[in-house]
Amino acid sequence: MSHTIREKTKLLSRVRRLKGQMEAVERALESERPCGEVLQLLASIRGALTGLTGEILEDHLEEHVLQAESDEARRQAVDEISDVLKTYLR
Repeated sequence: MSHTIREKTKLLSRVRRLKGQMEAVERALESERPCGEVLQLLASIRGALTGLTGEILEDHLEEHVLQAESDEARRQAVDEISDVLKTYLR
């Protein structure tokens, strides 16, 4: 069973909190809140998203690289991480 399936409830909870934070940014902009408040909300979202990304990446490395069933599966997992990192670092 994949780590994202095993941890589905916890991961979805974190995603829902992120959605709530994005909605808070939307409300702040609609109500013309000061830019400092909006920036603080955005910084919180970035931190939460980075934490979620790190957790899924760590679990991916553990399950699909360290515990891979074959060299081919390990290579595929490394390639997936490489592609994600290229996109993330742009």
